[in-house]
Amino acid sequence: MDVTSDSKEIPASIESCFEAVIDVESYPTWASDVRSVQVVDRDDLERPLRVAFRTGAFGRSASYTLLYDYSDAPHSVSWSQVAGDITSRMDGRYTFEQGANESTHVTYELLAELVVPLPSFVKRRAEVKIIRTALDDLAERVRSRSTGQLADGSHS
Repeated sequence: MDVTSDSKEIPASIESCFEAVIDVESYPTWASDVRSVQVVDRDDLERPLRVAFRTGAFGRSASYTLLYDYSDAPHSVSWSQVAGDITSRMDGRYTFEQGANESTHVTYELLAELVVPLPSFVKRRAEVKIIRTALDDLAERVRSRSTGQLADGSHS
């Protein structure tokens, strides 16, 4: 099983990037494929701990529940799947490192396994698309939060 990863420089602080990632309840407003989010449990700091997602991609709908780990916060946040309908595994991590000029170097890693196996080149292509879209969406979300602009173009 190979982990797929990609990185992006985001012109924002580590804390801003981390806060955008853990604000899972707002994902449906800015994360391309996320349709709904339900926080099932929170940790002692009120961060999402167990979260149920419904997503749509490639004309399919998927539901899965992730368990989050904040042991290296705010420098990383990771998750592992605890339930899923079409995925047997959906484990990943965002890592945040200080970049140049007050930016953050964000790396997203993903290990996904489907219940029904796909040819490896199809699976790899889907993972790369998910990661690139997630990084691009995150960069736009952080930018819009810093300017006070919401995903629909209005201001907060």
